[in-house]
Amino acid sequence: MMKVEEQEAYTAFKEKFFDWLLLYEDYGHFSKMMLNLLLLLKQELMVREVTLFLFDPIKKTFYPEVTTREGDILSVEIQTTHPEKNIYVHDYGEYTSVQIFLRRSEEFIGVLQILYESHQQWSLSFFERIEKDFSRLLSKMKRISRGLSEEKRYERLHHFTAKIHASMKIEDVLEEIIETLREVYPSFTYYLFLSHDHQYHDHLPIKMLMFENDEENIGAMQAFLTGKIQLEDSIALQRSILYAPIKGAQGVYGVIEIIAPHIMEFPKSEMNFISLLANTAGSALENAKLYEQSRRLVADLQLINETMHRLNANLRLQDALEFMTEQIKLSFGAEEVGFFLFDSEKKKMLPGSTPFFQSRQAKKYIEFVSKRIRTERDMVFLGEAKIDASPPFPLFHSLMAVPMVQNGRLKGVVIVLHRQPYHFTFEMFKLLQSLIHHSTLAFTNAMLREELENLVVTDYLTKLYSRHYLDEQLQKSMERDAFGTFILIDIDNFKEINDTYGHQTGDDVIIQVANVIKQNIRESDIGARWGGEELAIYLPKVGLATGISIANRLATKVRNETNPPVTVSCGVSYWKKNRYEEATDLFKRADEALYMAKRSGKNCVFVKDYHHQYKA
Repeated sequence: MMKVEEQEAYTAFKEKFFDWLLLYEDYGHFSKMMLNLLLLLKQELMVREVTLFLFDPIKKTFYPEVTTREGDILSVEIQTTHPEKNIYVHDYGEYTSVQIFLRRSEEFIGVLQILYESHQQWSLSFFERIEKDFSRLLSKMKRISRGLSEEKRYERLHHFTAKIHASMKIEDVLEEIIETLREVYPSFTYYLFLSHDHQYHDHLPIKMLMFENDEENIGAMQAFLTGKIQLEDSIALQRSILYAPIKGAQGVYGVIEIIAPHIMEFPKSEMNFISLLANTAGSALENAKLYEQSRRLVADLQLINETMHRLNANLRLQDALEFMTEQIKLSFGAEEVGFFLFDSEKKKMLPGSTPFFQSRQAKKYIEFVSKRIRTERDMVFLGEAKIDASPPFPLFHSLMAVPMVQNGRLKGVVIVLHRQPYHFTFEMFKLLQSLIHHSTLAFTNAMLREELENLVVTDYLTKLYSRHYLDEQLQKSMERDAFGTFILIDIDNFKEINDTYGHQTGDDVIIQVANVIKQNIRESDIGARWGGEELAIYLPKVGLATGISIANRLATKVRNETNPPVTVSCGVSYWKKNRYEEATDLFKRADEALYMAKRSGKNCVFVKDYHHQYKA
């Protein structure tokens, strides 16, 4: 039986404990609560120190939870292999140590170690009373602390729910998931598994869900595909991993991975809480995705409308394609954009494509896409393009290619590239499809319009400009420029060519002379068919001396490069800003000079200025 003084001391402790319990508030913090209890026990029993050890079921050892000792906890060996009794007393000379094993339902829950002066004589009955009461007390304290901790966690879950449902941004939802996990499970490690369609900041612990050959994350894939929690318990690694699907009403949007160290089996209470957290996150993420999707659809429609409005504003083909290239680069973050027209078996790059598609490196990409489009008549969407490009590794990993189709006929293809793998989302790909589908007609109309314009201003036989176009451009030049030179050209003895070789050969000779003209004038110069076998050149902002030199060079090249060989006669005239005259005056002087060239034996160049006429 307990001694009277022991009974009085223990009764005083229980009275003080009851008063403390009524006043204490922080029941949710187990370690802090137990430290206050041990300090009270030390004070009332006037012992040296009190330490509480808790049992680690994995390591099969006791670890110190709290102590009244200042500084490091005194290292004392504790019997762990099925002790025969609950109380062990060790005499260390000037002080004594008693280890009281606390059990609940025959299972270890901890050890209460009390160090006291050796002159204090505590009976075994006294320690048995402490063992009985503290076993019940520790068990209840843990349940109270766990219950209050659960209450706080569910309050945090309520706060989490309110906050994420108030936000319509996907990134805010993901950040709040991470913040809640950090607060609730500070000792756990966690990740979010998301698909490649998500584009978020690097500061979040995010892993990509790999749908091919991902043996390392089978648990995450199973959770994503089944929509059910998956567990991976490892005694060897002393950890338990839980995969909780982030699930909404319409599907699974990701997986939460939680790695719990030093736990062989994930507690069911934690599984229930994490399941609630994941489902709440899934619902909020779904709402945010739907909201962003609706905003994106509105933005996509605005982009399509604005683009079509610009394309239908009678833009030149190159201007239309350059505008389209900028829209694609801006909207999709693309690095390279190429437009290609299919003409029988040939591929013609259209103006407005980025310069990369003129390089040698682009050839493999163009050939790869053309083959896929021609054979499969389908779009190409690759996040990790496997293309045999030069250098050995692909320069561009992300690739989108959409065919340009009109009235069921394949007209060409648009190729969009980026260096980073999986840069383009599927939503971007669908938007590109819509843009190209709506714009193909505008491109075709622009090409037809320019072809018609070319037919109006271009001579059918020679592909030089028409006389009407030359008249217009010369008149504009005389209004804005300071001077210019006009050359009138006639093929010598052309009737004999027709009589000797036939009219088809005669046409071919005219084409040959026209080609010589095109090869020897600038892009800003105007070569035209004047009529019959007569051709003309207008050289804006070119002086007379240069004009005569060009005429002589043309006469020489025609004589050397035509088959059958022919010669030409040239009449040259020019104008200056300070002399008022019409285009007809310029034509008249050139015609007079050409007449003199014919009369002087042909195959020569004559000049007619304002007052004189002479052979050049």
